[in-house]
Amino acid sequence: MNQASLPGKFTSYQKLVVGMLAFLQFAVILDFMLMSPLGAIIMPALNIGPKQFGLVVSAYAFSAGISGLLTAGFADRFDRKKILLFFYAGFVLGTLWCGLAQTFETLLLARIVTGVFGGVIGSVVLAIATDLFPPQMRGRVMGVIQTAFAASQVLGIPAGLYLSNNWDWHMPFLAMAGLGLVGGLVVAWRMQPVADHLAIPQEHSPWMHLFHTLTESRYLLAFATTALLTTGGFMLMPFASAFVVNNLGIGLHSLPTVYLITGVCTIFCGPLIGKAADAYGKFRVFTLGTVISIIMVLIYTHLGPISLPLLVLVNALMFVGIFSRMIPFQALMSSVPAVTQRGSFNAISASIQQLSGGIASVVAGHIVTLGVTGKLEHFEVVGYVVVGTSMVAFALLWLLQRRLPAPAAKPALAT
Repeated sequence: MNQASLPGKFTSYQKLVVGMLAFLQFAVILDFMLMSPLGAIIMPALNIGPKQFGLVVSAYAFSAGISGLLTAGFADRFDRKKILLFFYAGFVLGTLWCGLAQTFETLLLARIVTGVFGGVIGSVVLAIATDLFPPQMRGRVMGVIQTAFAASQVLGIPAGLYLSNNWDWHMPFLAMAGLGLVGGLVVAWRMQPVADHLAIPQEHSPWMHLFHTLTESRYLLAFATTALLTTGGFMLMPFASAFVVNNLGIGLHSLPTVYLITGVCTIFCGPLIGKAADAYGKFRVFTLGTVISIIMVLIYTHLGPISLPLLVLVNALMFVGIFSRMIPFQALMSSVPAVTQRGSFNAISASIQQLSGGIASVVAGHIVTLGVTGKLEHFEVVGYVVVGTSMVAFALLWLLQRRLPAPAAKPALAT
């Protein structure tokens, strides 16, 4: 039975849906992020070097990007709940395979399989959130979903390191597979079908559906903005720990404190940013987030030896700025595609994020060099590149949001 909700109020079912979507996003992000901190354990265990380990990490990103493109044409032709469960089941099995891998070759194959399935889940989550929530509520929804990134830092990575230190590197993946299975069963049990888009006539050919999504001018503007925003994070993050330790003089033992406090701040601020986006306008909040991000990136990449409390403050402010861009951006993007193209649009966007992130990491690797003293050199140049991409992304989003239709109200979900 449908029940009209008060303006701006979530029904009990809506709260459940947001929680389930946030958990799925958390599981996918954690699985991807676990590889980096486990590298110091995996490399000697499998007798591989940094080059081979880098291949294992990048294999996930590139397979996820290719998978998103290949499935985009079919993403709007089925009940979104069924698509979600299909790819999530493959993701859980891929994660289990990672936990059972004993050689470099089997781990590489396991990461490819996990990427093929995991790379599609985020796009389906966004499509479901767009289908089930009106534009006036999407800022808050995206605020909760995006905090999955911070939660993976605060809860997931320390837990993964604890399990690997007390058992071995397989255990975090096995635990993630078990937890993921429980979450998938809850989604299968409690989430209602998401199939209203199937009542609208669609193109007969999935390939023409993909072609028309890729060639729509408004979508191209959105894809370009997505690529530029993704570039910033992937250029800074791979070198962040080395920069903090080698250039700023912070001990390795203090790194968990930096990530923990930053993650807690982001978890706390994420929903508030989402509420602000709904209340004051998504593009306004995005503008503020861009300004904060640019200032903090310039400060961060020019830091010298610094105290731990001051570094935590700078890092936290920088991530708050980044999330103040990403949350309203995702909410704005939800209004870009037509109802019958939401799945394909989000799948292509997810692919672009993975591929542009991989390219950005390679580019940053060619900019940053290791000096004779062990310090990273030219890291400030990466900061300038990130600022440049941020400014171009802002200009593109300004053009895009002017083309968006005015949001229309939508009935509340069933309780």
